[in-house]
Amino acid sequence: MITITEKAIDEIKKILEQENEPDLFLRVGVQGGGCSGLSYFLSLDKEIRPQDKILEHDGVKVVVDSKSAMYLEGTILDFTDGLMGRGFVFNNPNAVRTCGCGSSFSV
Repeated sequence: MITITEKAIDEIKKILEQENEPDLFLRVGVQGGGCSGLSYFLSLDKEIRPQDKILEHDGVKVVVDSKSAMYLEGTILDFTDGLMGRGFVFNNPNAVRTCGCGSSFSV
């Protein structure tokens, strides 16, 4: 469903280590809003819901709710730390339009 690059996994591991709570995992999702209609979100969570899809990447647990999963199919989550900024980047083949900030899209 979602591919997570090595750079993104390394950054997620750093964030989880800083939190120092063994039950935490990364929740990736889509919500209404943003300048293109839908926006991505990342959060730390420790509650798995019945409809969640659970992915394991190199020891990192990533959880996606079933509604978001249909918008994220085939998405690559990457992390960049360059001159143009630092942060997670979504490369979503389902997005037909994105905004300039890269955090909202439409399908």
